[in-house]
Amino acid sequence: MNSELIFLKLGGSLITVKDQPHTPRLEVLERLAQEIAGARAQNPNLQILLGHGSGSFGHIAASKYNTRMGVHSSAEWNGFIEVWRQAAGLNQLVMQALEKASLPALAFPPSAMIIAQGGKVVTWNPEPLLTALEKGLLPVIYGDVVFDHVLGGTILSTEDLFRYLVRQMLPTRLLFAGKEPGVWSDFPDNTNLLPEITSASFPQIEAALKGSVATDVTGGMSDKVLQIIAMVNDIPSLRALIFSGEVPGNVRRALLGEELGTVIHHL
Repeated sequence: MNSELIFLKLGGSLITVKDQPHTPRLEVLERLAQEIAGARAQNPNLQILLGHGSGSFGHIAASKYNTRMGVHSSAEWNGFIEVWRQAAGLNQLVMQALEKASLPALAFPPSAMIIAQGGKVVTWNPEPLLTALEKGLLPVIYGDVVFDHVLGGTILSTEDLFRYLVRQMLPTRLLFAGKEPGVWSDFPDNTNLLPEITSASFPQIEAALKGSVATDVTGGMSDKVLQIIAMVNDIPSLRALIFSGEVPGNVRRALLGEELGTVIHHL
């Protein structure tokens, strides 16, 4: 792949009001879309795989039905469909913001592409994503329900999706834009921001990383950092950033190479 392939995630807490069900932050979405467009205009060789979280859309329904843990009964399958509807609904809002910014964005719903086994991707052909990038398009994926050989159905987060695709597509950087300026070692007091985390230092700080305040069925900060550590271990040259997308211009700056927030790398 192109040496400038970047995976960018827009966190659910950034693009929705996470503790208010079904509440998008439309002005933020439009600004972020403009920043992505600006980075692509400044660097025409930039390739971006965009992912986004579900925030106050999918997580509320998923928590009610415990969808992440498995789907078997009729009520649970109804919950599976409700989570799908909510995730797809937020994706439509994201796609509208991208369209407004004149970005050639194309959505790839995981529920239509992936089979999992025990919560892990086992079947997913990345060729459509690769082709979209080669044609200069902006492929978009997001946290979604998927069918699972063991669990019946489950939810895969954007981090789960990136984890699988890292080996398939070999990006150079992973960018995670959220509300926080990085990873706090003392959440929720938030007095000590970690400038970097490595695979060697993570075990010493793992206990200090708390879960999120709002409902998040796919794990809090500790789980997300653990996922990212696994990715940079898979591809030792890979660098990941967790940074604030609340600050105007940060997403554009990160896409163009500036290191913001907390940097996560192999060693």
